[in-house]
Amino acid sequence: MSDDDDFMQDSDQEQYDFEYEDDDEQETGDVDVENKYYNAKQMKADNPEEAIIEFLGLPALEQEKGDWGFKGLKQAIKLEFKLGQYDKAVVHYRELLTYVKSAVTRNYSEKSINNMLDFIEKGSDDPRAYKCMEQFYSQTLDSFQSTNNERLWLKTNIKLARLWLDRREYTHLVRKVRELHKACQKEDGTDDPSKGTYSLEVYALEIQMYADTRNNKRLKALYQRALKVRSAVPHPKIMGIIRESGGKMHMSEENWKLAQIDFFESFRNYDEAGSLQRIQVLKYLVLTTMLMGSDINPFDSQETKPYKNDPRISAMTDLVDAYQRNDIHRYESILQNNKDVLEDPFIAENIDEVTRSMRTKAVLKLIAPYTRFTLDFIAKQLKISEAEVQDIVGFLIVDKKLRGKIDQSHGSVEIESNPDADRTQAMQEWTSAIRSLCKTVLNEAEGFKAEDSSIVLGGTAVSGFPSSHMDLEGLKQNGGRGPNGWAKGRGGQKRSGGRAQLGSVK
Repeated sequence: MSDDDDFMQDSDQEQYDFEYEDDDEQETGDVDVENKYYNAKQMKADNPEEAIIEFLGLPALEQEKGDWGFKGLKQAIKLEFKLGQYDKAVVHYRELLTYVKSAVTRNYSEKSINNMLDFIEKGSDDPRAYKCMEQFYSQTLDSFQSTNNERLWLKTNIKLARLWLDRREYTHLVRKVRELHKACQKEDGTDDPSKGTYSLEVYALEIQMYADTRNNKRLKALYQRALKVRSAVPHPKIMGIIRESGGKMHMSEENWKLAQIDFFESFRNYDEAGSLQRIQVLKYLVLTTMLMGSDINPFDSQETKPYKNDPRISAMTDLVDAYQRNDIHRYESILQNNKDVLEDPFIAENIDEVTRSMRTKAVLKLIAPYTRFTLDFIAKQLKISEAEVQDIVGFLIVDKKLRGKIDQSHGSVEIESNPDADRTQAMQEWTSAIRSLCKTVLNEAEGFKAEDSSIVLGGTAVSGFPSSHMDLEGLKQNGGRGPNGWAKGRGGQKRSGGRAQLGSVK
């Protein structure tokens, strides 16, 4: 072995020993920090004040900002917020954001910040906590903007806009939505295709706002614009929200068919996203089916069939069954025994139309054999008030589905029966139909047109016998004969002294 080889070997050994000693020291330090962190976690429930002190001591034990200091600050901030120490929480949150730049990975920091904001939102009930939450969002947005992290800036702003929507603070929401729309556009004002997903989320928030405020004009315009966005691969939950709002919009316009399509698409998207909102939208789909008067069971489709026997949807399943059977008593019984169905304001608002339709059918079926009946009799049979019965009967009379008169003084209804009038009306309709048939035959039927290109009538050549413009003066002057005393029949034969065969022309 040469001297050079000995030198290299010694150097390698020295280098190896030096690195080994450093790793050992680092590992010992990490163990101390880790033990301090878990000891503090055990103190959270019994002694939160001491736990905060322990957590805040973790950053000082690290030579450089790292995971344990980040975790310690997170735990301390949550405890301070729970204890109402909002000012301290804001200060330590500002320190936490300095770790986001380089101390922890991007994905981990993003997830941690989102979880932190969610935690703060849930606990911001009183005014001081609410003000603290606003400071958290403000600091977060400033941090992401200073680091040019546009993706996290957009996501945090959308999260804040969603918070304004949940709290129905529409003034703040309108300003935030306007800011987000601008951020999702190019310099020339057109939509940026690379931010299509964020743009759809903003549309979803704005659509929900206009749906809540019942501004259907703006809602319709935004809904159509959102459906035209093709540059995004949106989360199915976002499309579920947009479609659900579209369905409610169509329901307010009584466009049941389009509402049914939107609710079905919304259910399909919510189901794909695993969102619990799919159950509520499925109820809306069932409601729309009944409003359409459709005989098709909404649970016959492949997507909805698995939910047919779901206990959360069983009441609506029973309602559809009773509706399609025209069983008013079972329908009313289901509504009485399932008050939770009407807890949803949207269902409560629209179920009255279904109930009215059911009661109208029941009234027509019940009074069919009678020429005279009392409102009290119908009310007892359907178990509703006399006022409601009178309202339904009045509607039927106005809509000409029932011919009768209401005697309010005696609370009775007399059905008008006039067989002669019915027979006369039928004869008039029959006569009108025959007249229409004759006109069609004379004007358009091939059998009554001349085979020659023209025929002379009274010295005038008339092509094809146009019945509406025929001049029969020549026939009258010649006793029904042509200039030469003959007329050409349908078969093309000449008959002396005969009349021209003009079908049924009089």
